[in-house]
Amino acid sequence: MDTLFFVFSKIVQFCIEPLNWIIVFVALSLLFLSLRKTQLCKRLLLLALADLLLVGWLPTSEVLLRALEDGVPKVQLAQMSEADFAGIIILGGAVEGGEIALDRGEISIGSAAERVTKAFEFIRKYPDLPFIFSGFSGRISPVGISEADAFKQLVAEQGLPDKNAHYENQSRNTYENVILMKPMIMELGAKSAKEVNAPPNAWLLITSASHMYRSVKIFQKQGIAVIPVPVDYQTGSRLHWGSFDLMEGATQWNNLLHEAVGLLAYWITGKI
Repeated sequence: MDTLFFVFSKIVQFCIEPLNWIIVFVALSLLFLSLRKTQLCKRLLLLALADLLLVGWLPTSEVLLRALEDGVPKVQLAQMSEADFAGIIILGGAVEGGEIALDRGEISIGSAAERVTKAFEFIRKYPDLPFIFSGFSGRISPVGISEADAFKQLVAEQGLPDKNAHYENQSRNTYENVILMKPMIMELGAKSAKEVNAPPNAWLLITSASHMYRSVKIFQKQGIAVIPVPVDYQTGSRLHWGSFDLMEGATQWNNLLHEAVGLLAYWITGKI
């Protein structure tokens, strides 16, 4: 069932991406043009143009994406000490251990690179805390090593302490991240609580700001306490009313719709 859910989610994701609809509109307009239905052809071309304008004009996506990113506020970690944390959780999505990494012999870090840089910062800052990196691949047909194994390689290349390193390399989405990490989190939390003779602390959770709300809800559903550490912000405090950028707009819309559909799907299936 989880595999079916994963494949279906990828199909839905392809279908909701705004720029993919341009192909549909243009293809249908050519079809109706060949059938000499010029009015329908014109309407579909107007829809394609409207789609481009909607995607490219940045405020249309920024206003909604900013609300999503602000859904989980930052915690003032400066007022807390290492003793307040059970460990560090890093969700995959930024590291590429696939075909390119396999061909080139180098691990690639994608657009959500702040997940990795913040993780490195915390591993150096809190060397005695256990950390868990979770992720296999978000692709239907993955090639190469898992994200977890790629992150492990990066840790070694950076010379970071790995005595408390733990990796989960089977998960394909956020729900699987949490479910497959849960036994590890429970075991490490219980061990830490036993050593200090106190209730388990919350785990620092590193992921993209737009992805944090859904992630926190899943952890809460599984009874795991986390302290959100949102990174990879795509919006600021001001909207760029005069900005038009198809590439940036498409990326923002894809992130926004991916999270919106993910929240809806997880809510329907009882995952949050």
